[in-house]
Amino acid sequence: MAGEVADEVSGATDEARPAVARTPATPDRVVTLPNLLSLLRLLLIPVFLWLVLDLHQDLAALGVLVVSGITDYLDGWLARRLGQLSRLGSLLDPVADRLYILAVVVALAIRDVVPWWVAVLLPLRDLLMWGLVPLLRTRGLTTLPVHFLGKAATFNLLYAFPLLFLGQGVGTGPLLARVFGWSFAIWGIGLYWWAGILYGWQVRRLLATTPPRRGGRR
Repeated sequence: MAGEVADEVSGATDEARPAVARTPATPDRVVTLPNLLSLLRLLLIPVFLWLVLDLHQDLAALGVLVVSGITDYLDGWLARRLGQLSRLGSLLDPVADRLYILAVVVALAIRDVVPWWVAVLLPLRDLLMWGLVPLLRTRGLTTLPVHFLGKAATFNLLYAFPLLFLGQGVGTGPLLARVFGWSFAIWGIGLYWWAGILYGWQVRRLLATTPPRRGGRR
């Protein structure tokens, strides 16, 4: 999963390199199979909201969640497998992940599947990440490298949402779905914030070890 943020870290000093990794240049390709899968995930967001909030077609909405989760895994795997890494993909995939998580958690909160504190905690972490961008720009950077914690958080949340959907109702099946769904959700939220705090620490270290770049990013 492209997960968090990645790309271009030119100009970082040797001391800052543990916090900001240099990645190979990626071609400016637009039409690739991984990019199409990320675009599909974006297009499925309004479909999911329509099914959940307007039609109350929970089974169909669950199918959309499953398809979105599969594409979230496949786009990164295929990009590496087929050699189709691209700058557009490095931007499109994390944007699709964040919008997908935000839309799903808000919709589930509206339907009372999850409490509102869950719908608040996840966007707050993304606000933290967006707040780091102006600081990175003072050092001529725009992004930080992908971190395993961010990928693990997204993985847990992608499993949590369908299970919480299946957990509605009574009986052994829904009960097990709720137990496993909340297990994935709690771990996902914890890792999501842990990754955000780690990125904040990396930016702090970068600011302390890298002089400001005149004129911002080259």
